[in-house]
Amino acid sequence: MEKFTIKDIPQNERPRERLYKYGAEVLTDDELLAIILRCGTSKENVLFLSKRIVSYFKTLDNLLNASKKELMDINGIKEAKAAQILAICELVKRVNLQSEKQTKISSPSDAASLVMNKMMHLKQEILKVLLLNKKNIIIGERDVFKGSLDSSIVHPREIFNLAIKNSAASIIICHNHPSGDSTPSKEDVNITLRIKECGNIIGIELLDHLIVGNNNYVSLKEKGII
Repeated sequence: MEKFTIKDIPQNERPRERLYKYGAEVLTDDELLAIILRCGTSKENVLFLSKRIVSYFKTLDNLLNASKKELMDINGIKEAKAAQILAICELVKRVNLQSEKQTKISSPSDAASLVMNKMMHLKQEILKVLLLNKKNIIIGERDVFKGSLDSSIVHPREIFNLAIKNSAASIIICHNHPSGDSTPSKEDVNITLRIKECGNIIGIELLDHLIVGNNNYVSLKEKGII
């Protein structure tokens, strides 16, 4: 069966031409990704490939946080296309970070408002660190761990190395529960206390640990654990 290519689509209906004529805001997620990828594979055009990628990750937040391995698990995505997607996702993260850098954290809800939309739909657990200066203004945000949290795997040194390199005065850690239930587990509490203790020794305070569920969160500071 002959492959259906972009050239088979009327010119004024192709993604790039629609972008020029109507603006990027009218394009679907599939079409925007197709423009970034530029070409498909020997078996399908770039629009079909892009549609499969978007469908695979279900939400743009999931795609934004995808790893190289997760991308290359998709049939038709090799290193070059994975690199294109990872690069544009990192640019988006940096733009978001620039807009957040002057955000002052005065309460758990302030921190939650920064991370809820990014984390509540993720398919696996992510441990994110918010870096703050002496005025409690965000100076950085990094994902430091992906996978089920375990105190034998999550090392405080990785978190505090990051904080020291960025001259952070304090940190907030955040992680999500893909189940949607933000109730802290025993392991969540143990990890929190371990990081809190290390921070006290180093002189970088752990202000809070937020657990993100589906449109809800729990602050371990508000729970009296920190």
